[in-house]
Amino acid sequence: MLRNILTIGGWTFASRVLGFARDMLIAATLGAGPMADAFFIALRLPNLFRRLFGEGAFNAAFVPAFTGTLTLEGPKRARELAARMSTLMTLWLSLLVGLGMVFMPQVMRVLTPGLVDDPSRFGLVVELSRITFPYLVFICLTALVSGVLNAVDRFALAAGAPLLFNLFAIGALFALTPVVATPAHALAWGVALSGVAQLVLVVVACHKVGMGFPLLSFPRLTPETRAVLRRMVPGVLGASVTQLSLAIDIFIASLLPVGAISFLTYADRVAQLPLGVVGAAVGTALLPVLSRQLRGGKPLSAHRSMNRAVELSLALTLPAAAGLIALAEPIVRVLFQRGALGAEEAILVGEALRAYALGLPAFVLIKAFAPGFFARGDTAAPVKIGIAVVAVNLSLSLVLTQFIGHVGIALATSLAAWVNASLLAGLLARRGHFTADRRLRRNLWRLVLAAALMAAVVGGLMLATFPPPGTGTGPVRLAILGTLVAVGVAVYFGATQALGALQLREVLRRGRKA
Repeated sequence: MLRNILTIGGWTFASRVLGFARDMLIAATLGAGPMADAFFIALRLPNLFRRLFGEGAFNAAFVPAFTGTLTLEGPKRARELAARMSTLMTLWLSLLVGLGMVFMPQVMRVLTPGLVDDPSRFGLVVELSRITFPYLVFICLTALVSGVLNAVDRFALAAGAPLLFNLFAIGALFALTPVVATPAHALAWGVALSGVAQLVLVVVACHKVGMGFPLLSFPRLTPETRAVLRRMVPGVLGASVTQLSLAIDIFIASLLPVGAISFLTYADRVAQLPLGVVGAAVGTALLPVLSRQLRGGKPLSAHRSMNRAVELSLALTLPAAAGLIALAEPIVRVLFQRGALGAEEAILVGEALRAYALGLPAFVLIKAFAPGFFARGDTAAPVKIGIAVVAVNLSLSLVLTQFIGHVGIALATSLAAWVNASLLAGLLARRGHFTADRRLRRNLWRLVLAAALMAAVVGGLMLATFPPPGTGTGPVRLAILGTLVAVGVAVYFGATQALGALQLREVLRRGRKA
């Protein structure tokens, strides 16, 4: 499992680094004004539905079913199940996209009421959303085919496919800007085309490993597909609750001054690096492992896998969260302060980044705990938890934005994530499916102490060495930030070694044997 986590994390890290290059270009070109806000809203809409129908509920229901069919009945029956689910997904999503294209103005009136009174901004949002929305069909099918690859332990290409999203966005910004209305239009077309490219990549990979299947065939509702759909229903409801939180964030942010959506998006991009590298990797790799162990009658192995996933999640995200809090302003200034995004906007992005960083460990723990439900075929329990989380997020957002503006939305999201992770862990523990073992209990406080020490060291050095806002050249800021990050990594891993919390030799040894 560890090798799979490292494989997924490595490819995801490469994608996130390339994503930073994309976001740096967007910040320099669009800044944090109306055009940037419009593009980010247009990008969030298909991603909202993608997480709902593609990566969330569908994977939770499909991957265990596909893995079980492959293990018990063989590759042929597993491919048949994948083909039937692909057909149903294609038909349903095509209908959804068609309706969305027609009724996009009505959708945006509900989602972004703060823009309705500004016809130029609202019209741009509708136009860009109509360009990006078909991306939903291709990226959800990509998630399905990636699930097949993950089930047969082929993680690399599925994890590397998002690289194409960033490459197409960067390429479109340069190649299409001269021939379309605005740079935002160029980016929107890049998003749509990247969905096609990602789907082609994983389909070819699936055929190469002998698991190819037709994406569209005559639709049939077999007992196996009905079972997947039944499991999807509560999962979709649960995912709907989560995505409702994101929709609420957009709704509230649209009521704030121009730029709030962009500030939150740029900050979220930075926070997504450790979340994507660690959280997505842990969740993706853990689900098929737990499914095989539980179907094979090995509950103790599943218990150990869950504990090690939680331990690894905390070992990597606690220092990431501490580092982002301590170095938020230097990170944002190095990544985004250029061109159309100035020093004042960079400070506002940094404030949001600190708020998101507070919830980073919780976001990753959610990814580690959720497979404990999904591998047992339980997609209903997280729905109840999700409803409570939405209520918390909405209440906190409404209160906090009155005092700290856009930062209140980010802080509410982080606090709600901690509620979510706590409730998931508590329910698993009450059912006897998760108990922190001796090793996890012993290492937890050591990891927290090491991360706090690292934050104190790099925070102090940052105050002493990093140029104040409005001063210092780009290369100087980059060199100082790189040094601070290197010092932070050395302090953290040195402290974990001294405290006996994380032995790097053991991690490397297990990675080679995994």
